Amino acid sequence: MPWRPPYRCSKFRHVYGRTTSHGTYEAIPISSGVGGVHGCDVNPQFIAVVTEAGGGGAFIILPLSHHGRIDPLCPRVCGHRRSVLDVKWNPFNDYVIASCSEDATVCVWEIPEGGLRCNLTKPLCTLVGHVRRVSLIQWHPTASGLLFTAGYDNKVLLWCVEESSIPVRLIACHTDVVLSLSFNVDGSLFATSCRDRRLRVVDSRTGAVLQEKCCTNHRVNLVAFLGNLKRLVTTGVSQWNSRQLLLWDQEHLSEPLVKEEVDGLSGLLFPFYDADTRMLYVAGKGDGNIRYYELNEDKPFLVFLGEFRSPLPQKGLGTMPKRGLDVGACEVYRFYRVVITKSLIEPISMIVPRKSDIFQEDLYPKTASSEPALTAEQWLSGVNRSPVLVSLMKNYKPTVPMEPRPSPKGQKAIDVEQPDEKSLPATETELRRMVTCQRDEIRQLREKLAHRDLQLQQCELELQNQRNYQKPISPPGRNDSTYA
Repeated sequence: MPWRPPYRCSKFRHVYGRTTSHGTYEAIPISSGVGGVHGCDVNPQFIAVVTEAGGGGAFIILPLSHHGRIDPLCPRVCGHRRSVLDVKWNPFNDYVIASCSEDATVCVWEIPEGGLRCNLTKPLCTLVGHVRRVSLIQWHPTASGLLFTAGYDNKVLLWCVEESSIPVRLIACHTDVVLSLSFNVDGSLFATSCRDRRLRVVDSRTGAVLQEKCCTNHRVNLVAFLGNLKRLVTTGVSQWNSRQLLLWDQEHLSEPLVKEEVDGLSGLLFPFYDADTRMLYVAGKGDGNIRYYELNEDKPFLVFLGEFRSPLPQKGLGTMPKRGLDVGACEVYRFYRVVITKSLIEPISMIVPRKSDIFQEDLYPKTASSEPALTAEQWLSGVNRSPVLVSLMKNYKPTVPMEPRPSPKGQKAIDVEQPDEKSLPATETELRRMVTCQRDEIRQLREKLAHRDLQLQQCELELQNQRNYQKPISPPGRNDSTYA
């Protein structure tokens, strides 16, 4: 049996989460009635957040550059008669968003360029087909204009938004409320978790159940497809009320491949999968941390990497598409945490530390673009295609160092580094240690400066001898008397 090291080499071992205080959105009246959904969605242009509203449901649309404190009278999207439950941006149009509500309707809205300047009350279309509240909406990942909705009437409806407001397909294979819905890469299959404790893999066109598993010892809450790995990940609760993370083979749901015990808290666990880096992020509702794992095709299938911790609990999270990340800073994922206790939205950037300033091709393979691979008619006729891929090299902007301020005439420019808050000493002992280290550095610098002055004097003496006697200068190290 070959020897294996006790550690595992991975380029994502040192991934860390970074927050920025200047990038938060503050004073947002976040809705407290959103259930198992996030109530927030992001694209490279805008951020949408479900808010509290009297006399109906509403949500706000903010440009990403609009940081800081939000005006309480800012324009809203307010066309629903009851509370809004979920919002989703169109993956192929950054100015189109869909919303679902407790009034059993789904609305599709078009946002003007630059954001809202007044309240938006007239949607592009209103989809009426559910008889009870609509809790989930999901755009098709490859075909344009296709929208899937799930409601408390135990039905999943398929809509062709661009053509009509009548559902194209009715999928009635569930016996209870659908809790989550996730597509595979080409959108030919979707997986659902249900209140009847069953995990299903369903054909997106016909609604036929291809795989089904009744989880008796594991109550499935949320499910997510894992890209091209042909696997599923579910989060839920065990029979001892401990939160679990399970990995499944999508073609054989008899037994899970991996069963990971997380902790004993009671909040939902939201799974987020990055197919480009094969990293799985797990964030708990009511928690302040985000755990991240790396997935492999062989054993071990799931490897824990680390976690981001914060004292502020999160109610939900929005995620930025890959085409909106900061490639120059080696940002591989970005969350927007919904912190209801502070009424703010806090961005979290997941960074892979790299010293090089060139484009990191291993971190950014070709990813899904904003162009659809199919039209709605082509997909409904039975055609399957993978997403249109695009390189992120065009988004690469190297980090430019700050230029020093021009110094007055006759003075040399001195580069002064501003101290970081984390580097400041916290106790008197640390302060003394820091002062001692700085004194040692100053002494070493003075010794180096004196040595350089001595070398300069020796070079000047050799140059003077050459001019007087017109003799070539011996190479350094040959004249022992000079360097004695």
